[in-house]
Amino acid sequence: MKALIVEDDFTSRLLLQEILKLYGTIHIAVNGKEALEAVRLALKAGEPYDLICLDIMMPEMDGQEALKEIRLMEETKGIAGPDRVKIIMTSALADKTNVMKAREHKCDYYLIKPIDKAKLLPELRKMRVISSPGNLDAS
Repeated sequence: MKALIVEDDFTSRLLLQEILKLYGTIHIAVNGKEALEAVRLALKAGEPYDLICLDIMMPEMDGQEALKEIRLMEETKGIAGPDRVKIIMTSALADKTNVMKAREHKCDYYLIKPIDKAKLLPELRKMRVISSPGNLDAS
């Protein structure tokens, strides 16, 4: 699995990195603009991300806008449906407006902070980003 963690908060970033590092390669971006550049470079190299964990409240460009732009990039390249990167919004914002907006822009899952490994890992298995514990890497 190749994952991108997009998070401006050091503690949240570290926690996600610790959870995901057993499953593959982890890249980091601290805002939406860096995330778009990382996704663009990965697509250009023909090595797209399998997973993006995307915070909403960030400087420069928020996660909602980054999500919208990532999906537009994929659409432009003809990437759709099950071939799209799996995107999990990670946010302290639990309000209906943010959740619905993320769903509208095609996020795959919305995880409320604090990050809970017991909620995250089963979701990653459902999305087929990781396999069962005996076989750590699905990719």
